[in-house]
Amino acid sequence: AILNGTIFREPILIDSIPRLIPNWKEPIIVGRHGFGDQVWLSSVHRPGKIELVYTAHSGREERLEVCNLASSADTQTAVAMAMFNTTESITGFAHSCFQYALLKKYPLFLSTKNTILKVYDNAFKSVFETLYHAKYKALFDAKGISFEHRLIDDMVAQCVKGSGGFLWACKNYDGDVQSDIVAQGFGSLGLMSSVLYDPTGDICESEAAHGTVTRHYREHMKGRETSTNSVASIFAWTRGLSHRAKLDSNEELAAFCNALEKATIDTIQVDRKMTKDLAICIHGNTVSTNQYCNTWEFIDSVAARLRAVCEWTSSHL
Repeated sequence: AILNGTIFREPILIDSIPRLIPNWKEPIIVGRHGFGDQVWLSSVHRPGKIELVYTAHSGREERLEVCNLASSADTQTAVAMAMFNTTESITGFAHSCFQYALLKKYPLFLSTKNTILKVYDNAFKSVFETLYHAKYKALFDAKGISFEHRLIDDMVAQCVKGSGGFLWACKNYDGDVQSDIVAQGFGSLGLMSSVLYDPTGDICESEAAHGTVTRHYREHMKGRETSTNSVASIFAWTRGLSHRAKLDSNEELAAFCNALEKATIDTIQVDRKMTKDLAICIHGNTVSTNQYCNTWEFIDSVAARLRAVCEWTSSHL
């Protein structure tokens, strides 16, 4: 929210890792609006009214009744939640998605449930469509790509039966859920990159999409061996450094990032060296210890691959 940015989550494709949805051939990139719109949650334990109140700077109030908990029972309970968004934030989200779609040369789909949330979700649809026709349609046409709004239930169905190859713009909560579904559909939650861009495209924040690995860390702190998939963490570094290389026009750094990503994928795809979670994708839950590496063995294998790539590159310059 501070950067007014959009989080783009993209699967890291490795041919040797089976896909739970085998017809997915091309990446599905989820653009998640980085705006925490669910801001107020509370429980209600007594009969009464829940209202939304707008107070203008002049002091004038407008009230909208959400529900009336008219009950004589003291045990009557309910929960309530408020959401908000701003046109500025939605506009920044739209710009980021259009620009990223142009960069990737993928069609862009925006999903909402504007048949139910008629005002809230139509704000997203309206901003995207207005910007598209005013600033981006000619650019999209030149690259042979398109923009379309779809209801989210229809979008989910089309996504599952399709072959991939598009950018999917989602509201914050929708994007949180759908990005994990996409990652698992391509094989593993551990094979997903995650970068946040501000609307200008100048600021980039990169992270591992799966978040922390608390259980593995606790095992490590007890001195026990772990087999932690570091692919997403490696790609968090490469995607961040790639952006730095782009800003600085640093071709050597960009080449290093490409080499490290290739070394990581080839370690799994060519050398068949991988962590336990990926081995389970191939061999099932009966996987044996000789079919996967521990945390450090995998990192060492990637490092060996990277050194070989860098040495070959240096010798051919």
